[in-house]
Amino acid sequence: MEGKLKINRIKAVLADKDIKQKDLAEMIGKTPSAVTRMCNNNFQPTLKVLRDIAIALDVSMCDLLIDPRKEKK
Repeated sequence: MEGKLKINRIKAVLADKDIKQKDLAEMIGKTPSAVTRMCNNNFQPTLKVLRDIAIALDVSMCDLLIDPRKEKK
């Protein structure tokens, strides 16, 4: 059985920026549990929420979906 497909990189970007999930939740007006579900890929954010996260974390929406380090081959 293969591992769960990772759709977004929100958790990785938070770690890179040393920002806690609860802080992101406050920044985007969502509950901490909603952010946890998104970070664990149990729930995918809408494009609007993904945009809000990108703005809050000062990254592109693409950075939340694609690991730029893996794309540089």
